[in-house]
Amino acid sequence: MEKKYFGTDGVRGKVGDSIITPEFALKLGWAAGRVLAKSGSQKVLIGKDPRISGYMLEAALQAGLTAAGLRPVLMGPMPTPAVAYLTRTFRAAAGIVISASHNPYYDNGIKFFSDAGVKLSEEVELEIEAEIDKELRCVESSELGKASRIEDAAGRYIEFCKSTFPSRYDLRGLKIVVDCANGATYHIAPLVINELGAKVVTMGVEPNGVNINLNCGATSMEALAERVVTEKADFGIAFDGDGDRVMMVDHTGYILDGDELLYIIARDRLRSGRLNGGVVGTKMSNLGLEQALKTLGIPFARSDVGDRHVMELMHKNGWTLGAENSGHVICADLLSTGDGIVSGLQVMSAMQSTGISLRDLHQGMKKHPQILLNIRFNNEIDPLKDEDVLAESKRIEALLGEKGRVLLRKSGTEPVFRVMVEADAEEDVVKGYAQSIADKVKV
Repeated sequence: MEKKYFGTDGVRGKVGDSIITPEFALKLGWAAGRVLAKSGSQKVLIGKDPRISGYMLEAALQAGLTAAGLRPVLMGPMPTPAVAYLTRTFRAAAGIVISASHNPYYDNGIKFFSDAGVKLSEEVELEIEAEIDKELRCVESSELGKASRIEDAAGRYIEFCKSTFPSRYDLRGLKIVVDCANGATYHIAPLVINELGAKVVTMGVEPNGVNINLNCGATSMEALAERVVTEKADFGIAFDGDGDRVMMVDHTGYILDGDELLYIIARDRLRSGRLNGGVVGTKMSNLGLEQALKTLGIPFARSDVGDRHVMELMHKNGWTLGAENSGHVICADLLSTGDGIVSGLQVMSAMQSTGISLRDLHQGMKKHPQILLNIRFNNEIDPLKDEDVLAESKRIEALLGEKGRVLLRKSGTEPVFRVMVEADAEEDVVKGYAQSIADKVKV
């Protein structure tokens, strides 16, 4: 069956103009409560990022869950991976995150974790959708749920993050710029890194509800790169709005994406004998990553785009390391989902164990120019079926031959068409190829 409400990462859209309304959130909370109550536990943890609409959606979800007889446990602003972790430690039936991740403040979303701290299966999502279409009926008054709040949720998660950094190392003597994107990590990431000994310079730690991801964080790295150079810092680290993505900047201002961070972690684990099998990337992963891992003798496999697909292929292969180049890095031996803070700490651990700077750690991987263009398109026309788009794509592929590739896909969370062209050629040439395809999209 085709899903009606759930996309690739929960339910997401523009606040007020779509299913992201108080009415729908109330019904979704009730429907999810009816399905999740079957697991036995009555607790459902709710975290959110700081965008302004989170207060409204949190209240509606809370009402729906209690009407179904469940006990919502509120945590306030918390990174997505923190909710996944705490759902397991509190033995809750599920965890809910109110966030649109890297999207602007006027979007929001609702995503779920199972009691194991992993994203819900498509089967469970379909069960919830079936309940949404039914009439909402409260349980008996004596069975209504009651909400509560975890006051020390942030502290619990901070200690967990620190526990993933080897106790024999510390960050003393390092100056690190930390950009929290005015998002869910604003009150957590700086403390984690500071408590491990570093001198921390903060950015994006003053959320006001509408400045999340605005010219800051992992989706807008220019300000961090400039700040690292100005501060003469050792390196910088940035997260996205909900904290599951991470990007880094070396002391020269060079930006490292998820491919390069994955390479650093994989090589360090291989060196220390902790690499379990191979590494999973996606169709978007740079050819340079694949080639560098091959040189090290590390198996590499590509999944479809999306951290859910990365996790599925990791599980199928029995591997524990994977990533998207957008910065979703998954260390499954440490946590059941991608975690920006934890993944960043694994890179810092590699720096400490080798005594090598971030600049030098990524030198073993040479990236090919890869151009990704995001084009908002007319929903009435599917770019993946448009004859002009497909014809131009085939023409570019023929020109590239074996020296490059073209990837076309639609975003699963917004009406955006992504054109990616990668080639062993000059960057301006690759940009021209990508733009010629993008120009064919009906906007």
